Amino acid sequence: MDYFPYEYRPGQKELVGFIDRTVRDRRCAVIEAGTGTGKTISSLCGALSYAKDHEMKVIYLTRTKSQQKQVIRESEAIGNGILCVAVQGRSAASCPLMRDDPDLASGNAEEISKLCSVYKRKSNGVCHCKFYSGIEEVDVEGWVEVIRQQHPDPEDFARMCEDAGVCPYELMKLILPYADVIAVPYPFVFMPIVLDRFVEWMGVPLSRTILIVDEAHNLPDYLRDVQTFEYSEYAMDLAAKEAKEHGDFELQESITVTDLVAVLKEILAHAEKEYLIDEDGMLPPYFLEDELMSRLGVSSVTISRMCKSMEEIGDGIMEKKKERKKLPRSYIHSMSRFIRAWIDGDEDNYVRLIIKEKDNPMFQAYCMDPSGAAGPLIDCFSSIHMSGTLQPLDAYETELGLDRVSKLCLNGIFPKENLLTLYTDKVTMKYEERELPQNYDTLMQMVVDCVNAVRVNTAIFFPSYGFMDKMIDDGLVRYLNRDVVFEQRGMSQPELMSVFENFKTSDGGVLFCVTGGRISEGLDFPDKSLEMAIIIGIPFPKPTAKLRAMRRYYDIRFGNGMLYTSTIPTVRKMRQSIGRLIRSETDRGVAIIMDRRIASLKDIDAELCQDIPSKEREFFRYSKYGL
Repeated sequence: MDYFPYEYRPGQKELVGFIDRTVRDRRCAVIEAGTGTGKTISSLCGALSYAKDHEMKVIYLTRTKSQQKQVIRESEAIGNGILCVAVQGRSAASCPLMRDDPDLASGNAEEISKLCSVYKRKSNGVCHCKFYSGIEEVDVEGWVEVIRQQHPDPEDFARMCEDAGVCPYELMKLILPYADVIAVPYPFVFMPIVLDRFVEWMGVPLSRTILIVDEAHNLPDYLRDVQTFEYSEYAMDLAAKEAKEHGDFELQESITVTDLVAVLKEILAHAEKEYLIDEDGMLPPYFLEDELMSRLGVSSVTISRMCKSMEEIGDGIMEKKKERKKLPRSYIHSMSRFIRAWIDGDEDNYVRLIIKEKDNPMFQAYCMDPSGAAGPLIDCFSSIHMSGTLQPLDAYETELGLDRVSKLCLNGIFPKENLLTLYTDKVTMKYEERELPQNYDTLMQMVVDCVNAVRVNTAIFFPSYGFMDKMIDDGLVRYLNRDVVFEQRGMSQPELMSVFENFKTSDGGVLFCVTGGRISEGLDFPDKSLEMAIIIGIPFPKPTAKLRAMRRYYDIRFGNGMLYTSTIPTVRKMRQSIGRLIRSETDRGVAIIMDRRIASLKDIDAELCQDIPSKEREFFRYSKYGL
């Protein structure tokens, strides 16, 4: 059955057919499809035909709430009785009973789940949570029909449930077995404990699901992060404070929790002094274990016993907090889990680091191998990986350890003349040279000249927030004859979307943002809402200890560490920023790269230009938009 609800645009029919064939062959699809292809609708339609015929579920993995809403909108357009639901992780904010308690706001999904179990209990036959008790009498099939007709996003669904006096989280669990398409955040699939529960709620094994990963270029880094663990000086202080509040337990003869914290802080300070270079430093594999044994005068077996004691202490603290309806968190328990994980971790796939962020140094065991968390991509019936910037596809396949892969590159579906990419060799953003007076002054003047040459909506992508702030302080905004809005570090999602909407509706406005930031990925600028992008510098990764370790790891494993750790991520970031310009066959735009080093990146097709403002004016003069 053809589920596609729109008139096919260039490339879409090919994409839908490719996905359908790949799913039927029980293979994995790795796809690069340019911006504006309609990857969400194409992937859904390509997967649904087989899924519906064989009573499987399509699981759409997202990183953002806006992506979930897009999946719901496209499922509504498909129609045909398709039931699409979006599930978000458990939090205090999503619970009508907990969201007004500021003490619970920082709770993670595991802590909120434990606390929820207390509210669910009955006392004298009455449940402590009126919203949970409402589930007992709920008409699940009636709710299924409401969702099928109204297609609510997660916020709308939560409001509907609260108005009806039922828990949105518990009701969604009951609805999942009926769903054809389920949009979920990455943790639902890539965190084993969460996945086990999710599979139970769905009512089908993972082998009867089709996984769709949009913006798949983000997946390798996400899978590394999900396997990485760290412990900071701030967390140590919280563990010591907790110990003092509860009697400072003895873990071993003459060694209390606060004694252990004090020793950990000494070791952290020693690591910072001996190994930290700039922002990080590599530690010897057995550094922490050896230092603990030496400074405490104990064996590795004793350290293991001390960790077990801390876990038991932490469990007791969490249980007491839970009974008082407080966030069931124990910093002593977290310290134990960290020490165990650090000592027991795989030496081949992890690099041990000392990292300093502001005034909070920390130990970090960084996982270099994303494939260790990619098991669900193998265990599902079929997986579909899509991005506008996924090349080289072979490298993505190899990095994740995917099996039975079919690959498709669907670029160039829009007229090439719609995008003009230029670069200058007059400036460089090489770290040692970027702030030299001649280079910096030339860069400032070129940015001003390029922006003021044509009156179109323009985004300036800076290499970092720090460099953006420097150019602002040096008067860049004053020299631009435009309204300027800013992406700022740590902005909330509503604040970011407000900036985004203000810029989109402006007349020749300028947006200051950061390459690799939230605006450079995943946000659509249709039609004339963005017609020029100025990219300052090339986002080569910093030469940190972590990067050096990663490069050696990939040299050994795949024979080309530079490709995997530097070239590929740099090109993907550049292409993501440039890709904001062309979202449809009618969009036109100019991308300007201000860094002579771009000539060394063969995957970025940029033309050297000595008079960029004139080239801009010529491009827009001969477009149908005019100046």
